[in-house]
Amino acid sequence: MTGGTAEAAATTRRVFFGAYTTWSGGAQGIGIGTYDTASGQLRQTGVIKGVVNPSFVIESRDGRFLYAVNETSNGEVTAIDATSLKVVNKVATGGADPCHLTLDPSGRYLITADYSSGTLSVFPLRSDGGIGARSQLVRHTGSGPDPDRQQGPHAHQVLFDPAGRYALAVDLGADAVFTYSLAAGKLTRVATAKLKPGAGPRHLAFHPNGKVAYVANELDSTIVSCGYADGRLTPGQVLQTAPAGGARNYPAEVLVSGDGRFVYLSNRGHDSVAQFAVSGAELSLVGTTPVGGRYPRHIITDPSGRFLFAANQNSNTVTSFAVDGATGKLTPSGTALQTPIPVCVLPARLG
Repeated sequence: MTGGTAEAAATTRRVFFGAYTTWSGGAQGIGIGTYDTASGQLRQTGVIKGVVNPSFVIESRDGRFLYAVNETSNGEVTAIDATSLKVVNKVATGGADPCHLTLDPSGRYLITADYSSGTLSVFPLRSDGGIGARSQLVRHTGSGPDPDRQQGPHAHQVLFDPAGRYALAVDLGADAVFTYSLAAGKLTRVATAKLKPGAGPRHLAFHPNGKVAYVANELDSTIVSCGYADGRLTPGQVLQTAPAGGARNYPAEVLVSGDGRFVYLSNRGHDSVAQFAVSGAELSLVGTTPVGGRYPRHIITDPSGRFLFAANQNSNTVTSFAVDGATGKLTPSGTALQTPIPVCVLPARLG
């Protein structure tokens, strides 16, 4: 009876893995797996085949559909039924190498950030969860001092603020974050925040209070605390994300704990997760935790906030960490999941 109770208490939730498929040793599509809600242990159970380079994957608000970018020179975006795991449809973005996407608060529009072309692509969603004809293609302008990475604009992320009023697009090539309003499937620029030349802003995360945002800069290994109001970012405090010396470091993902007390950032090169404590509008570095793999790209906490997962692109692993609710400290949990070229982890909301 005791064993039965223990088994009943052990529950799993579904998780998806974004990956590259066209690289040597690549995946066959979007990985499907589970994680144990008590231990954080990850397991892979299958794959949604035929989805090319799904380097970033999100789900609809109701969890019924998945949307994945197809990061190729002729960029596309794919809709998938999360129940049947069948592709609903895919459409061209009109841009090159889409690497991020988001849904608007109404769930009626999808926006992709197309890295190589420095564009944003807007699509209405159909009633069956499929993607409709593109309603707009927005081209960024701008460049930076890095001759290899900033010869032109490179849209790396698009997301809505916590109030759902504005969409912010983080552009690595232009050293800028562009803010837009969205109405009837069309984006209108309302503000531009410039970061330090050569910083290479990659991703942004909001504090739950909606008054502060944190920008991860890929090219100068910094995190910037920014004030935020009415669609306008005001860059402030700048901190290094990893110790000086050693391998060159490239920050990737930044995320904020659900209670707003801690900020986490993945360090590619230093191969760690940096933890910062939040104090008002500023941060302080608590420390770095070895990620247990190489080149951690995407990090995310599960819906409960009890576990953090890291997609380690260059070691073909996804690692799990238990999050201490009081201190924010990360402790390795379970054994690493072996999976081809993982670059995104999506714990499903509905399990």
